Amino acid sequence: MSGSSRIGSSHERIKCLRQLSGRAKKFLQTTMSLEELRNSRFVLISMVYLSLLLDNILLTVVVPIIPDYLYTLDGNATTDAETEENGRVGFLLSSKALVQLVLNPVVGSLTGAFGYARPLLLGSVNLLLSALLFAFGRRYEVLFLARSIQGVSSACIGVSGMSLVASRYSNEEERSKVMGFVLGSIALGVLLGYPLGSILYDLIGKTAPLLLVSSFALVLICLQLLTLDFRIIEQQRDTRSYTNWLHMLSDGKILLVAGAIWCSTSAMAILEPCLPLWLMTHVKPKKWQLGTVFIPDSTGYLIGTNFFGMIAYRCGRYNTAISAMILVGVSAISIPLASTVSQLAIPHLGMGLGIGIADAALVPLLATLVSREDGYGPVYSLQQVAVSLAYSLGPIMGGELVRAIGFAWVMWLVGVFNIAYCPLLNYLARTDEQSLALLRDEQRKDYDTVEKHRTGMNYQRFHDSDETL
Repeated sequence: MSGSSRIGSSHERIKCLRQLSGRAKKFLQTTMSLEELRNSRFVLISMVYLSLLLDNILLTVVVPIIPDYLYTLDGNATTDAETEENGRVGFLLSSKALVQLVLNPVVGSLTGAFGYARPLLLGSVNLLLSALLFAFGRRYEVLFLARSIQGVSSACIGVSGMSLVASRYSNEEERSKVMGFVLGSIALGVLLGYPLGSILYDLIGKTAPLLLVSSFALVLICLQLLTLDFRIIEQQRDTRSYTNWLHMLSDGKILLVAGAIWCSTSAMAILEPCLPLWLMTHVKPKKWQLGTVFIPDSTGYLIGTNFFGMIAYRCGRYNTAISAMILVGVSAISIPLASTVSQLAIPHLGMGLGIGIADAALVPLLATLVSREDGYGPVYSLQQVAVSLAYSLGPIMGGELVRAIGFAWVMWLVGVFNIAYCPLLNYLARTDEQSLALLRDEQRKDYDTVEKHRTGMNYQRFHDSDETL
C-alpha cells in the first residue's frame, strides 16, 4: 500500500471517529434531556391529568351509545323486553364501579412494591384495551368485559395518579393547588364524553368515538413510556402495606374524611339514575333536554376543583368542606321543588360546585394525614374506595328508595344526611385547633426554657467576671 493510500485511510478513520464522537455526544445530550424531562413536575402532572381525562371520557362516552346499541342489536320491541334491557344495561354500566371497588385496595398495596408510575402505565394499557373492546364488541358479554376492564384501569389511574402528585408536591399550598387542578380533569372528561359519544354515534356509528378514545390512549401510553420514571425509589418502596392499612383504618380522622367524600359523592350517584325518570313523569321535558340536564353539575365540579384548592388551604380545609357539604345538602333538597328544566340549573350547579369544593379541600388533606414514609397508595386507595362505593351502591339504594318513598323524599334525605355530617368535620376542625394550640404551647415552653438557661449562663459568667476583678 502506498503512503498516500495510508494517509487517505487514516484521514477517513479520523473522520469516522469524529462522526461517532459527535453522535455519542448528541446521544448523551438527548439522554440528559430525557432525564430532565422525567424529573419535570409539569410533565408528571400532564400525564396524570391526561390519564384521568381519558378515563372519564371513556366512562361517559359509552353511556348514550350502549342502551340504544343493545336495544337495536337484540331487536327488542315489547315493553317487557325493554324492561329487561334496562336491567342488563344497568348491570353492565355498574360493573365498572364494582370492579374498581374491589381492586382499589389491591392497587394501593401494589404501589408500595412497584412504585406509582408502573400502575399508572398499567391503567392506561387497560384503558386502551377497554376502548378497543367497546369499539369492536358485538355481543353483550364482550361489552360487559370491556366495562369491567375499565374498572381495573380506573383503579390504577385514580390511586397511582393522586399518589404521584402527593409524592412530588410536599408543600401543602402547592399540593392543594395542583390536586384541585388535576381533579378538574374528571369534570372535563364528563363534559366532553356525553356529547362526543352521542354526536359521533348518531353521525358515524358506534366505533367512531371509541376509536378516537383508543387513538388518544395509545398516544398517552407512548408519552408515559417516554417521560415517566419507572425506577422504584427506595423511600417509595414499602413492604409494610398490611401494617399501613391497619394503621389507616384505625385512624378516625382518615375514616371521617373518607366518609365525607363518600357522603357528598353519593348525592350525585343517587341523583343520576333517578332524575331522568322523575323528569319524564313530572316535568315532561323534550328528549334533548334530558341529555343537557347534568351539564351544570359537571360545570360546577370543574369550577370547584380548579379554583377552591388554594382557598380551602388558606381558609381551612375542614371549614371549607363543611360549607361545601351544606351547599350539596341545600341543592339536593331544592331539586324536587323545580317544575321546569331551567329551574334545575341552579340546584344542579350548586350540587356539582359543592362536591367539587369538598374534593378540593379533602383529597389533599388525606396526604397530610399520612406520613411520606408510609406511602400515599393506601390512603388514596381508600379515597377511591369511597367514590366507588358511592357509585356502586348509590344507584341501587336510590332506585329502591325511590320506589318505596318517592323521589322527593329520597333527595330530601340525601340533603339532610350531607348537612348532618358537618358536625363530624367540625369536631375534626376543633381537634386540629387544639392540637396546634398544644404544639404552640410546647414550642413556647421549650423556647422559654432555652432563653432562661442562656440568660442564667450569661449572668453567671458576668458574676464570675466581677469577682475576678
